[in-house]
Amino acid sequence: MKGLPSCYTGLRAGPRATAHPLLATRRAAGTLSCVRIPFVLGLACLLLSSTATTSSAFEIFGWKFFESGAEEAEAVPDPTPYEASLTTTGGSEDLTKDLKSASLLIQQQDKPPSGEAGLIARALSDRERLIAKLYAEGRYGGTVEIVLAGLPLDTALERADLPDTRPLKVAIIVNPGPVFDFGKVSVSTIGSDLSSDPSFWGLNSGEVAASGKVLAAERRIVSVLRGRGYPKARIAERRITADHATNTLDVALVADTGPQARFGQVTVSGTDVTDPDFVIQQAMLPVGGIYSPEDLARARKRLNELGIFSSIRLVEGDISGPDGSLPIQIEVSERKRHVIGAGASWSSTEGFGVESYWRRRNLFGRGELLSVEGSVGRIGNESLKDLEYSARVAFEKPGVFGPLTSFSTSLEARQENPDAYKSRTITYDAYLNREFSEQLKGRAGAEVFYANEEDAFGDGDYLLVGLPAGLTFDNRDDKLNPSKGVFAALFAEPAYDTLNSNAMGFVKGTVSSYYALDEAKRFILAGRVSAGSILAPSVEAVPASRRFIAGGGGSIRGYAYRNVGPRVNDEVTGGRSLVELSGEVRVKVTDTIGVVGFVDAGNAYEDSVPDFSESLKVGVGAGLRYFTPIGPLRIDAAVPLDPGQDDPDFALYVGLSQAF
Repeated sequence: MKGLPSCYTGLRAGPRATAHPLLATRRAAGTLSCVRIPFVLGLACLLLSSTATTSSAFEIFGWKFFESGAEEAEAVPDPTPYEASLTTTGGSEDLTKDLKSASLLIQQQDKPPSGEAGLIARALSDRERLIAKLYAEGRYGGTVEIVLAGLPLDTALERADLPDTRPLKVAIIVNPGPVFDFGKVSVSTIGSDLSSDPSFWGLNSGEVAASGKVLAAERRIVSVLRGRGYPKARIAERRITADHATNTLDVALVADTGPQARFGQVTVSGTDVTDPDFVIQQAMLPVGGIYSPEDLARARKRLNELGIFSSIRLVEGDISGPDGSLPIQIEVSERKRHVIGAGASWSSTEGFGVESYWRRRNLFGRGELLSVEGSVGRIGNESLKDLEYSARVAFEKPGVFGPLTSFSTSLEARQENPDAYKSRTITYDAYLNREFSEQLKGRAGAEVFYANEEDAFGDGDYLLVGLPAGLTFDNRDDKLNPSKGVFAALFAEPAYDTLNSNAMGFVKGTVSSYYALDEAKRFILAGRVSAGSILAPSVEAVPASRRFIAGGGGSIRGYAYRNVGPRVNDEVTGGRSLVELSGEVRVKVTDTIGVVGFVDAGNAYEDSVPDFSESLKVGVGAGLRYFTPIGPLRIDAAVPLDPGQDDPDFALYVGLSQAF
């Protein structure tokens, strides 16, 4: 009968040897039986999953298209069908369920292996996986037996010949054995002072001796040492002893720091178009400074944000010299320079919207980006001449005054046509952008804005010259699907209308926050607050497209797009102040499906400071989320509780990413 370690007599195993000498066991009478046990191999098996199969079928949301019957099973030579069962003697139902989930023989019965040799190989792999699972549960005295068509696995391996009966019967019998607790635990370090308190590393005497705790402690020890400037830190010695008389596991870990290092020469490989000196500049590795994994992570992040590399590796060389110089080679692979993309959105109140773009990356070899973008909106809700559209040309140059600054400029023509007004605008802007920290960024620049508009006040032309500036703070854990953190943005712009001789100022701020109610992050509370003010002689003095008007998918869901605010003769004019509030409860039902309940509220007011002469408009609703690798697909349905003129009874919204 096969036990956890293949040559571990204390676990009633057979004679097969393993390659990882990591455990020893003491017998009850005090006799020491030292054996070789695949501890690391068994633990590593926890991270393995079945090999993904390829198929020419197209799949979306679980439905497959263009799939033939032959594609339903992977084509393998000499397929050997079998029927597998797994039973346990002792242990809980949850453990049995977990063992079945870890078993390849159980999970892949519908994918017959190639020949008898393939089945035997799968069984051997399965034994290691089940051993690893028992280790993860702190069970080091159990047994795992696999029988193929009546033959024990080792016998089948020696004979390499199985009976001809098909499908073959495969039986897996697991005796989990007792749960072991940590006994004596010690942690020591060669070359540096490090906490020797095992509890600091998560190893507490008397607690269940789950193998994952040992691996986690080792990773943390090495990580702490690397963070102190020791890039070659490692676990030099690991002494693990299982005592079957007391069902305890003694653990002794000895870490070796190796020499402390400083960042040495930085070189670049893999560039074709990109200037290597530009890569070194943007990486910002502090040559001569104490080695730090955080500096390497920041360098990788900065290079990745350039958007010009498909892969980035920072390879550490050998430590040399009296100062411990550690050379770093940045290995990159450049992405294709031309990009074409498209997107679409839809809501029942705003109709369809489509957009597309063409981009040229790395225009002059130093990360420059040239973009040509276009969009058309309110398709289906308006005649062709009244559609909303925009065309924009933009240029970005990183590293203009050092690695933390960039320059951006754009020229855009736009037509907007909500119910409240019709606006045709041309905007030119130029910004100097600065990164103050990983979370805090800012920009300042100049803008020229021309507008020709029709609204409740009649026709008007405006030509604004402004000095816009903004700050953003963002420490969310995920930009498209956050579960914690804060996003805050503040925008301000003093401007002067040269055609009408009016000075004005724009200010708007937004803060959103996220909080997970459980460790698995399946229940998340999300909230957002926005407020704005325009300092101007009157509402009419402000271009309609720049006034505050609430309503729509990005504002108060359920109400018509830009249809909430002050009115003149029942026509929305917009206001000089704005308040918006949103709250969501997000529940992840499965790994791919989530549901959301939400409440939005807000209104716009005529004066520069909200006087709340009109109560907040409230919309409520629910939504469905389908989580994809590029973000959640969002479908929301909302109802306005106090609909006004031109507001619908309900509204539907479809988009990518969370609402905020």
